[in-house]
Amino acid sequence: MRKFNIRKVLDGLTAGSSSASQQQQQQHPPGNREPEIQETLQSEHFQLCKTVRHGFPYQPSALAFDPVQKILAVGTQTGALRLFGRPGVECYCQHDSGAAVIQLQFLINEGALVSALADDTLHLWNLRQKRPAILHSLKFCRERVTFCHLPFQSKWLYVGTERGNIHIVNVESFTLSGYVIMWNKAIELSSKSHPGPVVHISDNPMDEGKLLIGFESGTVVLWDLKSKKADYRYTYDEAIHSVAWHHEGKQFICSHSDGTLTIWNVRSPAKPVQTITPHGKQLKDGKKPEPCKPILKVEFKTTRSGEPFIILSGGLSYDTVGRRPCLTVMHGKSTAVLEMDYSIVDFLTLCETPYPNDFQEPYAVVVLLEKDLVLIDLAQNGYPIFENPYPLSIHESPVTCCEYFADCPVDLIPALYSVGARQKRQGYSKKEWPINGGNWGLGAQSYPEIIITGHADGSVKFWDASAITLQVLYKLKTSKVFEKSRNKDDRPNTDIVDEDPYAIQIISWCPESRMLCIAGVSAHVIIYRFSKQEVITEVIPMLEVRLLYEINDVETPEGEQPPPLPTPVGGSNPQPIPPQSHPSTSSSSSDGLRDNVPCLKVKNSPLKQSPGYQTELVIQLVWVGGEPPQQITSLAVNSSYGLVVFGNCNGIAMVDYLQKAVLLNLGTIELYGSNDPYRREPRSPRKSRQPSGGVLIVTSCMCGLSSLYSESMKKLRSSFLTGLCDISEGTVVPEDRCKSPTSAKMSRKLSLPTDLKPDLDVKDNSFSRSRSSSVTSIDKESREAISALHFCETFTRKTDSSPSPCLWVGTTLGTVLVIALNLPPGGEQRLLQPVIVSPSGTILRLKGAILRMAFLDTTGCLIPPAYEPWREHNVPEEKDEKEKLKKRRPVSVSPSSSQEISENQYAVICSEKQAKVISLPTQNCAYKQNITETSFVLRGDIVALSNSICLACFCANGHIMTFSLPSLRPLLDVYYLPLTNMRIARTFCFTNNGQALYLVSPTEIQRLTYSQETCENLQEMLGELFTPVETPEAPNRGFFKGLFGGGAQSLDREELFGESSSGKASRSLAQHIPGPGGIEGVKGAASGVVGELARARLALDERGQKLGDLEERTAAMLSSAESFSKHAHEIMLKYKDKKWYQF
Repeated sequence: MRKFNIRKVLDGLTAGSSSASQQQQQQHPPGNREPEIQETLQSEHFQLCKTVRHGFPYQPSALAFDPVQKILAVGTQTGALRLFGRPGVECYCQHDSGAAVIQLQFLINEGALVSALADDTLHLWNLRQKRPAILHSLKFCRERVTFCHLPFQSKWLYVGTERGNIHIVNVESFTLSGYVIMWNKAIELSSKSHPGPVVHISDNPMDEGKLLIGFESGTVVLWDLKSKKADYRYTYDEAIHSVAWHHEGKQFICSHSDGTLTIWNVRSPAKPVQTITPHGKQLKDGKKPEPCKPILKVEFKTTRSGEPFIILSGGLSYDTVGRRPCLTVMHGKSTAVLEMDYSIVDFLTLCETPYPNDFQEPYAVVVLLEKDLVLIDLAQNGYPIFENPYPLSIHESPVTCCEYFADCPVDLIPALYSVGARQKRQGYSKKEWPINGGNWGLGAQSYPEIIITGHADGSVKFWDASAITLQVLYKLKTSKVFEKSRNKDDRPNTDIVDEDPYAIQIISWCPESRMLCIAGVSAHVIIYRFSKQEVITEVIPMLEVRLLYEINDVETPEGEQPPPLPTPVGGSNPQPIPPQSHPSTSSSSSDGLRDNVPCLKVKNSPLKQSPGYQTELVIQLVWVGGEPPQQITSLAVNSSYGLVVFGNCNGIAMVDYLQKAVLLNLGTIELYGSNDPYRREPRSPRKSRQPSGGVLIVTSCMCGLSSLYSESMKKLRSSFLTGLCDISEGTVVPEDRCKSPTSAKMSRKLSLPTDLKPDLDVKDNSFSRSRSSSVTSIDKESREAISALHFCETFTRKTDSSPSPCLWVGTTLGTVLVIALNLPPGGEQRLLQPVIVSPSGTILRLKGAILRMAFLDTTGCLIPPAYEPWREHNVPEEKDEKEKLKKRRPVSVSPSSSQEISENQYAVICSEKQAKVISLPTQNCAYKQNITETSFVLRGDIVALSNSICLACFCANGHIMTFSLPSLRPLLDVYYLPLTNMRIARTFCFTNNGQALYLVSPTEIQRLTYSQETCENLQEMLGELFTPVETPEAPNRGFFKGLFGGGAQSLDREELFGESSSGKASRSLAQHIPGPGGIEGVKGAASGVVGELARARLALDERGQKLGDLEERTAAMLSSAESFSKHAHEIMLKYKDKKWYQF
């Protein structure tokens, strides 16, 4: 005993030291003779890179479609670019500036895209490589860009500005032409005032020499490019939002701010041929209809066999208050109004031909909504929507937590898919999804991956994430077991949470047994079994737990050890609750305070449970003496033992879900017994409970933070531990939602990811301020939450000669306690005899809150928790099966069950500050690593990689680190991203095979890898966006060409806009910036004549730059030539055929 104390003191001194050498080097306590384990993981096995981004583009702002390549592009307000091809072909790019994308234009069938940003820059993206890159950029210095137009098969991009001028950009060299259309020349004397910004530019479908320019004020000008003057001017007294041509070039249509559409004949500028108010009420006496909301966009599409389509967004009557946003489809005499769930950002009509001068033959409309992407089938009656194959519904309800499982059992995904297929909605279009460009990558990874997301509405979604794709498999609604409140008067119990009382906080899932357990924000836990059979549950099994934190009224002597619990219902607060009954929810204590009442009411009617996850047991924490239950901070389930355990800042509860009985219900202090290292004596004994008073106010979520922490630290830490805490700017801790357990009412409110702001005092964009590790802080004495739970079969005490089932409990004070489990034999005996639970007296200490625990065998291999293989419970078993069940008892699948007595194990424990490897059963500290001194670990996981295992950590200062096991050698330390909001902290998780993910925005999941092998294979796994496709033949229009003098006049454009005729543009107007993608584009042509031409063009584009820069670029180009050699032949053909576009 004496020796142990000395060792503990030495360990404490070592932990307190902050020298760099101790942080980087693993600790070997003196006298420790651990067998050497051969570790295979080295630093070269690790590399960090982003892989793919899934989900709906957050805050979309622009839309474009390539009708030949069949590729869709979406731009966002944060400068992101998402490209979609066939299901499974997706790509994410980001503009460095982060400015909003205002418009996108494909170079149709050329594998390129132009993006216009709110910071007045234009960028040319090369889509012919798996990771698109910017070839050129152009920054306008004196004018704001408002609209762009690139005619089909043209290299001249028209750019309209806020001043009303139009500039012309050569997209091949990304330089400005000297040809400029000035606003005053365009309108001349037709208006006395400035016409406003350019809102539309398009060329006449039948005559490319005529340019239609729409100004915001309502003026439209048809400009003759050759004669450099206006042919016609059309004026209307309402502002214009959009313009669209009829394909014959004789008519165009405008949409206006008063909800009207005006149709004009090109040669009749005096007044419109027709004025339509699609949603206006037609008044009698021929008066004008009442004005409506603006029509934001209109499209005019023709068909060979019928009436044209006029498709528009907006224009609803002002008296339709509360009506949802609509898309209106006018076809002949019929008008269809299609309601949308969210406001419309943009829409495009998909047509059979890319040529604007041919019958358009529209077949679908793609509608970009604020939070969804909808595709409408125009060819079927009723305009049904297509079933969206992209994983864009992640945010259907805001994500509140997620878990990631790689290398799952192979039968899991088919099982989940089969039950999820029955949940699919009906009534979709029968046609295939029309956006089907690109090709899939050749994925080398074949192991199954599953992502589980928990949501604010109580739903849980299972996703197939194999081979860097994502597809929803199955959706579980956990709120189905509760009564829904129909009005505000009917919700006396849910005011613990103002909204979303069913929100998921923690998910615990065993893939092998398929047992699922969730903890919700209303302090409820639900256990689910997987079944392929439909069942009707007459009475939902339910337990209520009275988990109370009592620091006062301690009358038992401090030296008394909590006795073992020989009965199924035991602990500090015995609960003789019949498992199948539904207790009254109206009980209250003698002084009128709410007591013994759960936050939610379980349904008392029969519940039909579809195939999939079915409720096994509902557990709820109840109000105690006017105090609401505290939110659950940790959760674990074990199918082999038939147990579920959960904890919060009051204590811990263990439930036998097979017998539906509470086994353990203890305050955290009671777990220690006589070994409590903190002197928690009641400072102000309260015999009578008071709503508030002079007692110390502590937030229940702080879980023992030092009083020295800065306010922003406290908010970050508390919100992370409770999972869903509100972060309100400028409030002090006592005013926070998570109030003292002594206050009369607890006004906790669920904060969703959409509300989470980086409300953190981030001066240096990281959380690297010092955090006190003092264990004598008042906060720490007051509250100690359960932060980690792990079932295992290991050595519970130093004297144990063989492993046995137990539960390891980690707290926010850095303490690990071990609870021994005595399980009855399997079969029927398991349902009749009680499970005996008793604290073992084993206590281990680390610095910082415990995050994760795992166990290794004597060879350093991970020992998985015991589990019972999945079997169908709703099918009656044969007699033979029953006999087998009687004989069977839960057995651990770990190697430890067959180990000899002399062999030992290792416990790996990771806290916010450090990691330790403890040798068992001796409980000696074999290795130790101080992970961080100035920050803290948000997520730590013990994961498998390259036939070995390691500890992976994500710190609040943005660093991702990995350590070998068991020696805890540092293998990787990369600064990845600073923690700027709680969404990242709550959703970041590591899994096997070097995979990780987090919620990068409220609607998107970002996946990344820390595996060198995956990084190397990523290029092969990514899909190809561009595929060589023949451009459709142009329509035969010899007669019209002769009549209108139209047709493709690229030579005329070259003459008009080229430097020889129009001169040079002003240098101060725009600045050309070569992009990194310019080098990437010519790498494939780094050898041969084509390469010389490409390099010569690059040198010409970048004239004026230093010679050294050019040499560096050439060297970079040559070094990567091999990876792009497959494009050389295509580029050569392009030059040979004298096509304009080249890299």
